[in-house]
Amino acid sequence: MRQKYVVGNWKLNGSLPGNEALLKAILPEVSPKAGRHLAVCVPAPYLAQVRGLLEGSPVAWGGQDVSRFEKGAYTGDVSGAMLREFGATLAIVGHSERRTLFGDTDAIVAEKVAAARKAGLTPILCVGETLAERERSETEAVLARQLDAVLEKSGAAALDGALLAYEPVWAIGTGKTATSAQAQEAHAFLRARVAKQDAAVAARLPMLYGGSVKGANATELFAMPDVDGGLIGGASLVAEDFLAIWRAAVAAG
Repeated sequence: MRQKYVVGNWKLNGSLPGNEALLKAILPEVSPKAGRHLAVCVPAPYLAQVRGLLEGSPVAWGGQDVSRFEKGAYTGDVSGAMLREFGATLAIVGHSERRTLFGDTDAIVAEKVAAARKAGLTPILCVGETLAERERSETEAVLARQLDAVLEKSGAAALDGALLAYEPVWAIGTGKTATSAQAQEAHAFLRARVAKQDAAVAARLPMLYGGSVKGANATELFAMPDVDGGLIGGASLVAEDFLAIWRAAVAAG
């Protein structure tokens, strides 16, 4: 059985007192669960605070991006080694906002996946289509292009021990959500695509759904055979909402 993951992406949100209140509200209700993982990916300035609050707990933490470079004249970048120094174990790579707002191409995303792996981080590789692409029936072509960039650069081994997140861009922060059937269809396509290179890696690769997951729809989504948890945006900023999704993941396991 594949492991279940619920990962919060705080995006450009947070404050020192707010972060502390949120995590202190979450921690008492999270006990270690075999094969189930809860994590938060936070803005880089909060890594030290989050490490202090979560160290020794069942909750892991990570970065929201990672540089494709190890070091050098790359102002504003944060390397994988820097994230590891703060105890981070995860790094989101290729989030739709990084692709659309900051120019991360498929090739750059593939380099970032490789950099994360080299630094000892678990990359959360994000792929997904826009509404226009879905309406043109291009979903599978877009997913294949984004995934293949990583497979062509580093092979299926790059995804062994990684996480793959399907995030339909049209369902992020819009209140719209892919139906459980739509999510399952996309996840099944992605798993089959990886399996063409390595069936064993594909079989054990956890795949997360990211797109307006709430406590109300998490149970149905996580019941799908190829949906192994969620990459959670807005709901991860509200303790009770985040915990409701976590409970759904535990129940689904």
